[in-house]
Amino acid sequence: MKFGAVAFLVLAGVNNAGAFVGSSKKAFGRSSSSVLSEKIAEELDLPCEDECALDCFPNMPPSVHPGVVTGQAQVDLLNHAKENGYAIPAVNCVSSSGINACLEAARKNDAPIIIQFSSGGSQFYGGKGLDNKNYRAAIAGAVSGAFHVRTMAEQYGVPVILHTDHCAKKLLPWVDGLIAASERYYEQHGEPLFSSHMIDLSEEPLEENLEICADYLARMSKIGMLLEMELGITGGEEDGVNNEDVPEEDLYSKPEEIYEVYKTLHPVSPMYTIAAAFGNVHGVYSPGNVRLEPDILDRGQDYISDKLGSDAPQDKKPVKFVFHGGSGSSTED
Repeated sequence: MKFGAVAFLVLAGVNNAGAFVGSSKKAFGRSSSSVLSEKIAEELDLPCEDECALDCFPNMPPSVHPGVVTGQAQVDLLNHAKENGYAIPAVNCVSSSGINACLEAARKNDAPIIIQFSSGGSQFYGGKGLDNKNYRAAIAGAVSGAFHVRTMAEQYGVPVILHTDHCAKKLLPWVDGLIAASERYYEQHGEPLFSSHMIDLSEEPLEENLEICADYLARMSKIGMLLEMELGITGGEEDGVNNEDVPEEDLYSKPEEIYEVYKTLHPVSPMYTIAAAFGNVHGVYSPGNVRLEPDILDRGQDYISDKLGSDAPQDKKPVKFVFHGGSGSSTED
């Protein structure tokens, strides 16, 4: 395999990852994700060879290596994407074969990838015959998928951000179970099982959204995890959440709201991203049926930079954004 320029197939979009200083005394440098994967590989008599045995992925920061990246390595990867003007695709997976297909695509393109699980997808991964009371099947399915990703990502020789997708308020016990699994994993391996989680409280009042997200960010950042929060509503339907009939104005975040997120979360930790709404809609639709206004993101950056004045970062991009939806977006959009 030749390592050339990084190319991406799907736009997921993470912009301007900030520097991360963990709240614990442990420094989050090169993560130890190879520990478990190498142990499994040895038990299977399938040691990593060639590119999958590299300590650092070519043309990437030294901390970014084949396998699941967490903590500072994840931040370094997001910074590299921002500085070099590319996006990292995020793909929801519901099976081991789907995960393997994503890893193969990433390897063929010499590129990192985000592999993620939704609550419904996690339950499916756990199996139809498993009771999902208290989200048992969804928790077990996501944890099982995470170990599969960790085992295979190094074998394929690509960096992977291991993430979970939308989590509405009623699904918070699912994420609680996954964070607990990461905390236990951290005690043994010095890094979390997952790289990051998304919490989608966009249907709740903004004040409640921010309060809950701040609590989760405080807990997650202690073990080097990143939080993705949603601001504004993504249209369409996904994983049982239907926003097809929401008022159009709710599909567009306001700069003032983005600033409120910054004011609340940044003092807790810079390990967060914002899924701000700029007309995004989940699902497949004909180009032209959805009005995208990505300039909203620029206006948000400018608004916060103006508020920060001389304390604004040099690039005038104080927050990091995630693009959602867009299955039917035209190239121009």
